[in-house]
Amino acid sequence: MSVKGELFSRYRENPIIRPQDMPYPVSAVFNAGATLFEDKTLLLMRVEDRRGFSHFTIATSDDGIKDWKISTRPILLPDPGQFPEEEWGLEDARITFLPELGVWAIVYTAYSRRGPLVSLATTENFQEFHRLGCILPPENKDAALFPESFNGRFALLHRPVPAMAGAGAHIWISFSPDLKYWGDHRLLLPAREGGWWDAEKIGCAAPPLKTKEGWLVLYHGVRRTVSGCLYRLGLALLDLFDPTRVIKRGDEWVLAPEESYELIGDVDKVVFPCGWVVEENEIRLYYGGADKCVALAFARLDDVLKWLIGPEVKR
Repeated sequence: MSVKGELFSRYRENPIIRPQDMPYPVSAVFNAGATLFEDKTLLLMRVEDRRGFSHFTIATSDDGIKDWKISTRPILLPDPGQFPEEEWGLEDARITFLPELGVWAIVYTAYSRRGPLVSLATTENFQEFHRLGCILPPENKDAALFPESFNGRFALLHRPVPAMAGAGAHIWISFSPDLKYWGDHRLLLPAREGGWWDAEKIGCAAPPLKTKEGWLVLYHGVRRTVSGCLYRLGLALLDLFDPTRVIKRGDEWVLAPEESYELIGDVDKVVFPCGWVVEENEIRLYYGGADKCVALAFARLDDVLKWLIGPEVKR
């Protein structure tokens, strides 16, 4: 744990990537998906151009901390001619390697004229991408795939937003035989009610992480205050063999906006991860700060599990 006793400790040289670090003019860079690729850490960053539309650009690092090499051009741009749901941009990629298919699957928000929806693309090299198009209709965001199938079906976390006032926004789970057609939808993690930090609206953050204790889920909770919305992070654990079963959900948030780059930006008071990487028990969590920059935090996986489900976790 950090010297303050917190689970996650911020990298002392945050932010790791800022708009001024980009090799071409942009308005913001944030909400990066993350994975290990060719012995490097690869970030698929959401980059907002000066029109207000987002695309994806890659950054890589040998140690996942510093000396980021940023692509000199966008790696994945909206293609509204072929995929009209992408007309207003691509947002918030979450990357999952699927060993069964030998590809990385990228689930992202496509912003259509009728609202944000969930789209999916696959790649073998992060240079060429195969778009499957829209897999869940509006309004839906914050989707992430599990890296394994369950009884021959892939599983997806996502966050639909019902039109009914007061219904809240919750995390659901759905299943598919082919990544394209999804069904067996069911509510998984409801937003709490009342004064909770994660009342009314929650959403998946990084993709589920497999541990010996279960699937570790990181999610964001949004609390509306008199000064605007406040985005903080929480944890839950799902059964390894039945991801529809919630083993444990933490009551307290584990990371909240405190630093200047998290408190002030295009959207104030936001910490928003889309990816994490684990190596030798160390979690590297990549998150957007105030919808403006990319930041990094660290945690020990065994500390996180111990905090979530108690001291019975074996080290």
